[in-house]
This record gives sequence, structure tokens and C-alpha cells, in this order.
Amino acid sequence: MALSEQKRMLLQGNEALARGLVENGCVVAASYPGTPASEILSAIQKWQAAEKVPMHVEWAVNEKVALEIAYTASQTGLRAMTAMKQVGLNVASDPLMSAAYLGVVGGFVVVSADDPGPHSSQTEQDSRLMAMLAKIPVLDPASPAHARELAAVAFELSEAFRVPVMLRPTTRVCHACQDLELKPVQDLARVADFQKDPARWTATPKFRYQLHLQLNQKLADIAAYPPTAPICHNPHVTSRKAVVASGPVASYVKETLDDLGLWDSLSFYQVVQPYPLHTEFSAQVLEKHDEILVLEETTGVIEMQFRERNKVRGKLSGAVPEAGELLPETVERIVAGFAGVPASPVPQVAQQGGRRPTLCPGCPHRASFYAIKKAAPKGIYPSDIGCYTLGVNLGAVDTFICMGAAVSQAAGFYHSYRIGNQYPDIVATIGDSTFFHAGIPPLIDALAQGARFVLVILDNTTTAMTGNQPTPAQGTPSGQPVEIEQIVKGCGVRFCKTGDPLDLPGFTALVKEAVAFSHSEGVAVLIAKSPCLVDRSQPRKKRPQPVVAEKCTGCQVCTKRFECPALVFDESTGKVAVDSMICSGCGVCLDVCPVGAIVSREEG
Repeated sequence: MALSEQKRMLLQGNEALARGLVENGCVVAASYPGTPASEILSAIQKWQAAEKVPMHVEWAVNEKVALEIAYTASQTGLRAMTAMKQVGLNVASDPLMSAAYLGVVGGFVVVSADDPGPHSSQTEQDSRLMAMLAKIPVLDPASPAHARELAAVAFELSEAFRVPVMLRPTTRVCHACQDLELKPVQDLARVADFQKDPARWTATPKFRYQLHLQLNQKLADIAAYPPTAPICHNPHVTSRKAVVASGPVASYVKETLDDLGLWDSLSFYQVVQPYPLHTEFSAQVLEKHDEILVLEETTGVIEMQFRERNKVRGKLSGAVPEAGELLPETVERIVAGFAGVPASPVPQVAQQGGRRPTLCPGCPHRASFYAIKKAAPKGIYPSDIGCYTLGVNLGAVDTFICMGAAVSQAAGFYHSYRIGNQYPDIVATIGDSTFFHAGIPPLIDALAQGARFVLVILDNTTTAMTGNQPTPAQGTPSGQPVEIEQIVKGCGVRFCKTGDPLDLPGFTALVKEAVAFSHSEGVAVLIAKSPCLVDRSQPRKKRPQPVVAEKCTGCQVCTKRFECPALVFDESTGKVAVDSMICSGCGVCLDVCPVGAIVSREEG
């Protein structure tokens, strides 16, 4: 049965949100992958295909480009969206700020998925603060169904006030699943019709001041917009105490009040639009209640908008943790304390064993890092954001900050040491998608400033960490592939070579050659090209699994320094064995074993 023919489906939060956007006339969607937002664009592609909707859907080279493409579609009168994770919003912040001033024509939704915890992010920043900085409204969905519903509200709000609208799901909303009824896809029958208006679209600084005044008035009006007003879930209660919550925490509060028998004794409000907080709501809550507990993730955005501070309990008052997720058991404990009733005992979870996160068995990045360590054992190793951050386990990653910073940091290390006439080996690593995203400008800067280091671009021809989204190197049916080597040489790099890291001796020799060049000439770039093992769309060599011979000495170089999960040290025998269930047969361990005890199956 075709997706479009099904009445109900079990949808992940990101799929539900994507469905809401497509159902409500979104025809241009652009994104850069990042957990927990990665599945949104993939789901839009799925709905587009299932419903045969004419759309432009693309994985952009980074979040700034994605936002600019989608915003431009809005300027032509079409409904458009862009999606990213919260740290990606930092990259897109420049055009976001201007888009808020200039306003929109077609509805424009910016989905910024937050990661309280954080589970897979450098920071657990709150996108709502960015919405406040940009002065645009933000909506907080509490569940997958709510995310789908708010997609429609966001488009309507955006067009009603001609302003970008942020939709901020968090990890628990993005990755929860819910059974939902599919609604028909609206055909708004719009065509792009850009109305030239230089005073608006190319506004000078003086006119931008006028736009700022207009934006302030829009915010004041949005703070009274009925469709996004807070909801009182138990209006019959007359308590002088109230709980105010938003996002998935609102769902936890609802369950907690039931569990603790407080549904009829504590007033409960759910805030759908945390910024701007509805003015009338704020005034009424402060008038009706003496004590107000505010529960929200991650920052006290709602809390800080209540002006009568002595009545409000929350993150700023110390009643609620200022960092990390607000899990259901945490919410129950806080609400119980606020109401003066005992909380349910928290069940003790048995400590689980396990191993630290590591690269997949057969991952070519492991071989690259091993080669780097062999070629430059006393080097400094700046790295970047992606699977390869796990190279820290192999001792081949010393720093990482944000997308593209590996290249800038390599230059920074060079300039810092050069002042003292020191010239350590510097070998930076960056993924292919990250290089396209933010690695090119710092490479240009490094060349212009005469920095000297080795940059290894770990090219597995995919964005592996977030689910194998395509990179520009793959091209599109209507476009053309963009080769990394051509970009590097076009920047002016004179040493640019490509090697297969699974050929460990050959790739180690290449790294040594690059290090020598970097000391005498300048920046050297190596492209470590080998496909990601979990990307089934990429062809790869099939090799037999190795075996361990009797002469294994149990030195554990292969398990501790190479750290392949498919190699297991057996305490009882004092030797290493191959776990055939997970071994990919990459064969790199044959070159790692110092005594040649790991051999191919044919030799064994």
C-alpha cells in the first residue's frame, strides 16, 4: 500500500514534523544533517515521493546556505522551511538575524532541534535564546503529534505577521514515536513571484532601523495571537499555586499531576509559544497565583519573562536544575516538593557494564588515525566534529571545537609554536562533509598566512555520523559532483595526494611524506579515501576475515592501540581472537600485529 493511501501510521517525531510541513504547503526545504534533526529532511523526501508533490528538497553544504536558499523561496511567496540542530543554528545565525528584520512573504519555518542532555552535541544551548536574539517567535512542541500540529500553526503565524517562525523540537520529541492519522496534502497552487522592493529587500542601515521598530511591533502583536496562547489543562482548579511548562516537559507534568493525585489541586498551564510569552497570560497567572513553578528545557526562557520575580520558582531561582534533561522522575520530584507531598521512590537502576564508544569494526578512519600516530608519534592532532572525534580513543585527536575548527586550530598551533622557533609535527583531521561545510575558508586563510601543517581529509563519501546523508562529492541528478581534490588544488595547495587508509603501510608512508613537506614547504593535504562501511550505497572491497595464529603473544597492540572491536583478548588463553560476527574483513590488523600473528584466512 502506498504511504499516501494509509490512514494512520506510527511516525517518529521528525517524520511527523516533516509530514506537517508537507501537508501545509511547504515546497522548498533545505537542511544540513545534525542529530536530533537529521531525519526531518529525509522524511520530507519520503512524503514528497509518496504524495508526488512538486518540491525542491536539498541537503545543503551547511546550515547558513540551507537557510538562505529556503528564505529566498519565502521571498518569492512560497512556503519554505530549513532544519538543523541547535549548534547548526549558530552557523545560520547571520542570515537569520536579517531575515527577521526583512520579514517574509510565503510562510518560513526554521526548525532548530535542541539536544538537552546533551546526547550528541558539543553544547546543550537553548535555541529559544537565539529566537529572542533574532526577535522571532518560537513554538515548543510537546510530542510528535504536537510537532505536526505546530507545523501548520507556524506557517499561519509566519504569514499572518510576515516574520520567520522557529519550531523547536527537542531530542525526546524528535525521536519519540506516535500513531498518527495522515491528513491530505494542501496544494496552495502558488508560483514563485518575486516582487522587487529595494527599500525592503536591500534596505540600508537607516531603513533597517525602521524595520527594527516594525519587528518590535510584530512581537507585541504576536504576544496576543490566539492560536499560540498558553493552555490551562485544568481550569476548574482554584489553587494559589500553579505549574507552567513547555515542550516534552509539559507531557511529563501532566502524568506527574495524575500520579501524585494533584490534578485537582495544582493549576497547570502549557506554554506553546515560549517567546514572546503572551502578555495577558503572564499578567493573569501572576494575579491568580502566589507561587508559580516553571519547568522548561534548557534555559529559563519563560521564567525570565515573568516580571514579578518573587512569585516564580524555576532555573533562575535554583528550584530547577540549570543543565541537563528534565527527565520524568526529576519533574516528579520537583513538583512533589513544590506541592509539599512525598514523591514516589525512584527505582534503582543496576549499573550496566559495556565499552566506551568506538569506531565501527573496519572503519577506514581507524586505519587513518593509526597511520598518523605511526608517522608522527609526537605530533599535535587537532580534529573536528563527526564520527572521527572517536579518534581520541586512539590518541590521535587532541582538540575539537566546532565544524571546520581543525584547520584553523592547526594554523593556530603552527603560528604559536613558530614564535618560539619550535616546529612540531601538526596533523589535523576533518571529515569530507565537514570540509565542505566549514573547512575551506580556514584552509585558504592558512595558505595566505603561510602556516605549515598536514591536513588529512577523511573522505568516506558520506555524512556518516548522522545517517549517511549525501555530500557534494556525490552530485545530484540535476547537478554535478564536486571533487575535494580539485577544491584543495584550487586553493593553492601544492601537496595534495589521495590514498587508501586500508593500505596501512602505503598510507603511513604518505603521511610521513606529507609531514616532511609541511616542515619545508607549507600546508600538505592528504585525502584518505575509503567508503563508510555502514553506507550500503557505496561499493567496497570484499576481503576474507583474518584468523589469529598460535604465535600470538598477547601483547594487545591490536586491541589497545588499534582498538578494533572485532579483536577480543581472551583472558583464559592469553591470546587475541577474531569476533567473526562483527569483523568486516578490512584486513588492516594484519599490518598492525607486531609479530605477524594475524593472518588472512587463506594463509591460516
